Amino acid sequence: MLPELKTPIPGPRSRKLAVELRAHESRNVTYVSPGFPVFWEQAQGANVWDVDGNRFLDLTSGFGVASLGYTPEKIVAAMQDQAARLYHAMGDVHPSAEKAALCRRLSQLTFEKWHLGAGKVILTNSGSEAVEAALKTAWLATQRRGVLAFTGGYHGLGYGALTVTGRSFFRDPFAAQLADFATFLPFPHCQHCPFGATAREPSACLPDCMNTFMLRAEDLLKKKTIGAILVEPLQGRGGEVVPPGWFLPLLRSLADHYGVLLIFDEIYTGFHRTGRRFACDRWNVRPDLICLGKALTGGFPLAACVGKAKIMDAAWPASTGEALHTSTFLGNPLGCRMALESLDLLEADSWSARVEKLGRYLHRGLRKLQDTSKQWGWIRGLGLMRGIEILDAKGRPDAARAGQLVEAMLARGIIILSGGVEQNVLSFTPPFVISEEEIDFALGQLAEAKF
Repeated sequence: MLPELKTPIPGPRSRKLAVELRAHESRNVTYVSPGFPVFWEQAQGANVWDVDGNRFLDLTSGFGVASLGYTPEKIVAAMQDQAARLYHAMGDVHPSAEKAALCRRLSQLTFEKWHLGAGKVILTNSGSEAVEAALKTAWLATQRRGVLAFTGGYHGLGYGALTVTGRSFFRDPFAAQLADFATFLPFPHCQHCPFGATAREPSACLPDCMNTFMLRAEDLLKKKTIGAILVEPLQGRGGEVVPPGWFLPLLRSLADHYGVLLIFDEIYTGFHRTGRRFACDRWNVRPDLICLGKALTGGFPLAACVGKAKIMDAAWPASTGEALHTSTFLGNPLGCRMALESLDLLEADSWSARVEKLGRYLHRGLRKLQDTSKQWGWIRGLGLMRGIEILDAKGRPDAARAGQLVEAMLARGIIILSGGVEQNVLSFTPPFVISEEEIDFALGQLAEAKF
């Protein structure tokens, strides 16, 4: 369905709720302006209704969570059934059967699917916690405190995850309290090459860039202080940045040569978002540990760190009655049941093929938009994870205009977000159930929201 606006945006109830929220919530959390936000009341498919009865087309999937669309009948039914029977258990003492089933399923979809033996799982409440579980695993397994991470990377905002997040905006206010175990290298970005090459498509990346990166990485790894390499196979909040083809294979080779663990953060990219079950499948590169979340449940706070069984068993001792890493809501039965149903749905149909097709369609539409003005910059991404840069008249990143477009699109009934290190990238991560007609409508509205 296409948007239907019954009141100005935001409507009277949204404006009233914004005042109430600003009075009682930390002012740093929710952005409030005369044109932002709207307060959601219900959602279905790719559509969201606010408290004033306006219907919006959502191009974000709620931060990439609702890949299958909002409120799929089977997930809703599973959630209702589970809630009626059991919605809390003692995850690390007396867990539910759903927790055991989910751990088995995650092993099957990752390391077993890759023919690497069994995987073992640490369930968490958020993606940030999944990353921290992976960092703990790497330390216990290698006894090397260092982590090699990448500029532009985003792994969450807990202190452990923040330490390896390559974004100064998030890190700098807390730098005095952060540990110093992270070392950052440039994430290869062919359209804005950190090694000085002329901008180009990732498939045309220069060999000199690979050699430059490899020498820098080897200089760090040969010191034997780094125990893990942490990377997003495709940067999400960094602006839908696709690395060149040599990047992930080289990281796997370096990890093997220097005895470090390779961790893939696929919290955003996992479960068909990029046109493959996992983004790393596109390059046929397998991690030692993988972090998953967002689309895992379709809407419940649950994430996971999955690792090779041999590595997990070497790192973590058997519990003697008290776990080294746990939480009150670990393996919540409601979240586990939703995840199991979500995974069944994600595996039942050819979502990767649909995402590939719709992603190409969206890319073509963005190319047409790009041809209308030099202030539409580079287009990048894979599958239904695409971004387009917003530039000023001099070709520089224009974060202010990107923010204005986000608000202008909201007033037209389209929910979209800006991202990227410079906050000048319009990001498109719509639900997989979006139609070509809805994509056309959204891009048409974006074309009318002129510079």
